[in-house]
Amino acid sequence: MAEVALAPKAKKSNPFTGHMAKYIYRRLLIFIPTMLIMSVVIFFIIQLPPGDYATSYVSALKAEGSVVDAGTMELLRERFGLDQPWYMQYLKWMTNIITKFDFGYSFDLSQPVWTVVGPLLPMTLAVSLITMLFTYFVGIPLGIYSAVHQYSVGDYVLTTIGFLGMAVPNFLFAILIMFGTYIGTGTAFIGLFTKEMQIALQNGTMQWYQCFGDAQFWLRVLVPVIVIGTSGTCGTLRSMRAQMLDELGKNYVLAARAKGVSERKIIYKYCLRAALNPTVSGLSGSLASIFSGSTISAIVMNLQIVGPRLYTALKSQDMYLAGTILLVMGFLICLGTLLSDIMLAWLDPRIRFTGRSAS
Repeated sequence: MAEVALAPKAKKSNPFTGHMAKYIYRRLLIFIPTMLIMSVVIFFIIQLPPGDYATSYVSALKAEGSVVDAGTMELLRERFGLDQPWYMQYLKWMTNIITKFDFGYSFDLSQPVWTVVGPLLPMTLAVSLITMLFTYFVGIPLGIYSAVHQYSVGDYVLTTIGFLGMAVPNFLFAILIMFGTYIGTGTAFIGLFTKEMQIALQNGTMQWYQCFGDAQFWLRVLVPVIVIGTSGTCGTLRSMRAQMLDELGKNYVLAARAKGVSERKIIYKYCLRAALNPTVSGLSGSLASIFSGSTISAIVMNLQIVGPRLYTALKSQDMYLAGTILLVMGFLICLGTLLSDIMLAWLDPRIRFTGRSAS
């Protein structure tokens, strides 16, 4: 009897030295120079508008009737460190960030920048993450349902909602939601905190994480999550519907059906994995836009997040405060891009990250 040669077992790749690990290491190495280049671009663009904070400050003094001569103007610019070239100001700012974790001084608020930004970050990240979860956990299932039940009543309803959600401006939707909550409950739910919570936070008798145990806080968070997340949810819905319809019409789906593969397995194991690519690739942009909190909507709703603070910093040309907030946003964009690239490489086996295969 002829002996049958058994194929050798495939070796399991080391999770720390395999192809995927090497891909992640390369992406991490690119992360640092990307952040440095981004910081230079951010600082340079902030300096592009004519004038500086001293100019804005003097203009405000003149509007109040004060007289400011050229000598006083130069003293102000020297005091704020604005008499140096922009690249010297950038080098000083970046050196202090790297060596001392010092992001500079807010001219407008007369406080260290991190003292201003730090307390706003926890709530900003909390609202951003909750909004992102709302966007994907609502938009993806509805997009799948709309594609699977094409031309049904549910499909038409969801398509209409998708168009309206993307067409209605967020700030107008915020006003309508607040008006509706005021009519229904007698409270407009403006801001993330009640008066009692704001006083407790300012006095230090309450920490920000203790807000999560308050039902009033969650009612107030629900409004910005719906307002800021509606546009992204509707965009995800429409994108998922289009991608799923494209996948459901491909030949491999027809072949799978002909072989008797269940419809549920075709949809959720094969089509969904391929249809998620555009949604995953847009993760970085979604994260940054949600983090800024749709600045106009955040101002309308009086949210205690970084969006309104960024607006006032840019308006007053408070460059270190604005630069720090934009740098944090840039970090989130790079982080979102890294995560989306890793997820894409895991989701789609057609994506090659080990080089071109030999012909």
